[in-house]
Amino acid sequence: MLALAGVAQAQKLTGAGASFPYPIYSKWFGEYSAAHPGVEVNYQSIGSGGGITQVTKGLVDFGASDMPMTDQALSASPIKLVHIPTVLGAVVPVFNVPGVQNVKFSGDVLADIYLGKITMWNDSRIAKDNAGVALPNQKIIVVHRSDGSGTSFIFTDYLSKVSTEWKQGPGSGTSPNWPVGVGGKGNEGVAGLVRQLPGAVGYVELIYALQNKISFGQVRNASGRWVTASIEGVTAAAASAKVPADYRVSITNAPGAEAYPISSFTYLLIPTRPADANREKVLKDMLSWIVKSGEGEASSLSYAPLPQGLADRVLKTIYALP
Repeated sequence: MLALAGVAQAQKLTGAGASFPYPIYSKWFGEYSAAHPGVEVNYQSIGSGGGITQVTKGLVDFGASDMPMTDQALSASPIKLVHIPTVLGAVVPVFNVPGVQNVKFSGDVLADIYLGKITMWNDSRIAKDNAGVALPNQKIIVVHRSDGSGTSFIFTDYLSKVSTEWKQGPGSGTSPNWPVGVGGKGNEGVAGLVRQLPGAVGYVELIYALQNKISFGQVRNASGRWVTASIEGVTAAAASAKVPADYRVSITNAPGAEAYPISSFTYLLIPTRPADANREKVLKDMLSWIVKSGEGEASSLSYAPLPQGLADRVLKTIYALP
């Protein structure tokens, strides 16, 4: 910390992107700034699509995305970028059905709700998975993201793996062509709409459901088990992943009895050729602090920390940054 003090003085870092990890990033960046006088970290939760755009244009010091950038996007970027995984999280189907506290969602049912094929809460396919639940004769209001969103990518990446019709139709992406529904900006916007609209269904990162006290459903995993989103379920989903050298990997619909099926890594996007050497030194120090100190706080906000072996790999990648 003392070694950094000389270069850290009045140093400001700017970042933008995913809302999925915003609660933990806010905590980390605030704590890092407090522990390093003179360092200010300003992070804007604008969605993964916006984060990718801003970092590739050189408008921020780092971006953030839940969707790994494609080979094409990386090669097209005028700024060379490295993916740094930070934590893992779960996307949950949230709902507002008066009088109903628990709903089970199979992947094909979720896909058909978002395709507009299932339109009522008491549809026979929902009822089949929810024996004994008094589902009302109420129209389903579908809520999705209105902005370019990594949370949308995670959700639609999952739908593409469990529904051929979804894969061949809207497909996976940060801004798919939604067949039905109303849009909310950010995880915050989707959570707010679901809370306000009786009959609504949406998808948000787990912490947003917990903080907003919104009911969220169990999802049937690849092993056929109904699983409630949890840190343990996300960790189980990551356990079988073969994480490549550049860390870009999908872990939705992962195998394993305990795996929660709509799980994902989230990433910071770091330029490899710094415009400002002092700022880059502070950024590297902050990244190493996240891995060594911040990971221990992830579970307090319902994120799963990086597995230790992966954290060690990530630290080496950070140290090797120019």
